[in-house]
Amino acid sequence: MNEAIAKSIDLSGRVALVTGASSGLGAHFAKVLAQAGAAVVVAARRVEKLEALVADISAQGGKALAVAMDVNDKASVVAAFDQAEATLGAVAILVNNAGVADPSRFVDSTEEQWDFVVDTNLRAVWRVSREASVRMIQAGVSGSIINISSILGLQPSANNSLYATAKAGVVQLTKSAAQELWRNNIRVNALCPGYFETEINADFFRSEKGRQYVSRMQPRRLGQMEELSMPLLLLASDAGSFLNGVALPVDGGHLVQSL
Repeated sequence: MNEAIAKSIDLSGRVALVTGASSGLGAHFAKVLAQAGAAVVVAARRVEKLEALVADISAQGGKALAVAMDVNDKASVVAAFDQAEATLGAVAILVNNAGVADPSRFVDSTEEQWDFVVDTNLRAVWRVSREASVRMIQAGVSGSIINISSILGLQPSANNSLYATAKAGVVQLTKSAAQELWRNNIRVNALCPGYFETEINADFFRSEKGRQYVSRMQPRRLGQMEELSMPLLLLASDAGSFLNGVALPVDGGHLVQSL
């Protein structure tokens, strides 16, 4: 690899925090950031679910810290950042990955479902981003906040009204925060994955209905975790220093599929 390119994605000396890191995309993102040189704080509601991830990162020569964080609880978020700073230093990279899915039909959805999905997928992104940005400003560090949205935040599909609405809100929150935080050398971008197989959706995509759905979409396959690695590093590192307020789809062309 060209030396200048390698240097641009090198995260050595930086601290990254990933929410929802106990499995799926969050665990993958944590490993990618650690491989790029960042000291990684992995956060989830239950620390014991993060122990294997921390051990894996450490075995590969990386540095990782597990912290308990319930993104729906302000005190928990504050305590997690306090622990991260006391152990590793100021967080310079935040990946807001924690989220929940809800495939309810619009007419079947309830206020309780709305509150849970929107609180977890949107309000919590605001809560954690705000806490991170305030601390970045106080520490005087240049930062990158990466909010994990979805292509459903850019183009909705049936039976995803609550989820799509929350993820669309994440896109607008990202752009609004980017408009303000650039003055403090903090970039805010959104990564919008298409369909990737995770623990949450694996049963559906392995079913007959799921296989039929994949066969109709462009490019007729699910994304592989590794195909999110470089987009993540682009947004997290100096390689993406001129990217701010971007909602980046990584979907194999799904959004431009012909009707």
